[in-house]
Amino acid sequence: MEIVTTGVARRPRAYVRVQGPDAEDFLQRMLSNDVTEAPCEALLLTAKARVVAPLLVWRRGPDDFLLLTEPELGDVVLRQLRRFRFAARCEIEPETHVSAIVFGSAEGIANEEYGVGAVEVLDQELEPTISAEELELLRIRAATPRWGRELDDRVLPAEAGLDERAISFTKGCYPGQEPIARLHFRGHANRRLRVLEIETGEPPEYDAEIRQDDKVVGRVTSAVRDGDRVVALGFVRTEIADDAELRVSGRAARLH
Repeated sequence: MEIVTTGVARRPRAYVRVQGPDAEDFLQRMLSNDVTEAPCEALLLTAKARVVAPLLVWRRGPDDFLLLTEPELGDVVLRQLRRFRFAARCEIEPETHVSAIVFGSAEGIANEEYGVGAVEVLDQELEPTISAEELELLRIRAATPRWGRELDDRVLPAEAGLDERAISFTKGCYPGQEPIARLHFRGHANRRLRVLEIETGEPPEYDAEIRQDDKVVGRVTSAVRDGDRVVALGFVRTEIADDAELRVSGRAARLH
C-alpha cells in the first residue's frame, strides 16, 4: 500500500470530560504527561507504572479538558479518575462524540499515532476514504502501540516507546512516576517495540514467537498485509542487532 498523505478514516473512541476550577491541577497529579502542553498523549497508570489507559488530552478551555481513549476503556478511565478525585473541584463525566482522522491540511486535535501529518476531528460528517486496514498499516509502520495488542497490564511504557511521547520527566508527581523515572534514569528496558517486515504469507497470529536461530527473542503483537509482504509490530529483546536474521512462523523477518 502507498503511504497515506490525504484522506479520512474513522477512529473509534470513548470520551471523558474533566471540567472545573481544579481540572488542570487534578490531571497534572493523575496523568503521566504535562497537560499544560495539551493536546498531548498521556497515560493513566497504576502505582507500579502499569498502563490503565492511553489517552489523547485535548484542552478545550482554561478549565475544560476532554480525554480521548479506546472505546473499551471509557468506563475504566471514568472510575479511576473519580476514585482519586477526593476534594478536587471538577466534574468527571462521559461525553458522546464521533471521531475521524483527517490526513493532510485541516484543523483539529493534533494526532501523532500514524507517523504522518494528521488531526482528529469530532462530530463532522466526513465520508471515510481510508479503510480500517490502511489505518492499521499506518499505525504499525509508526510503531504506535494499541490497547489490547501492544498494551496491557504486562507492559511497561518504556517497552512500548511511550516514554518518548506520553511521559514528562519534569512535571510533578503522578501515580507510577517513581518506577518510570527509575527505569529511565538508572536502568533500561529489556525489550522494545519494533517494526518488522516478514516474508510473504498470512499475517502471524497474536503472540507468535520471534526467533533468532533456536532462541525466542520476542513476540508479535500486530500484523497486516502490505502487498506481497507482511508488516508487523512486536516486542524484541534490546540486545538483538538491527540487521539480525529473524524468523516468525517459519518465515524470514527483519527489523525495520
